[in-house]
Amino acid sequence: MTKIKGNNDGPGGRNETYDIGKRKKVPRKDLVKEVESGLHPDAHIYKRKGQKYVRDNPDKSKKDNVNRNK
Repeated sequence: MTKIKGNNDGPGGRNETYDIGKRKKVPRKDLVKEVESGLHPDAHIYKRKGQKYVRDNPDKSKKDNVNRNK
């Protein structure tokens, strides 16, 4: 499965874009649609204050989290 990595490029460190394998700076709204369509089965949508964000499904590994250290 291709790893999703948040870029922390929005206000307060929010993810406005994500890197997905070789795809760079994919807009959050586009990735949310992909996750909702089932294209990334290892991820889910998290809604905070009316905004949707992508998160990895829980597991014991920190290295594959969306917001892992770069």
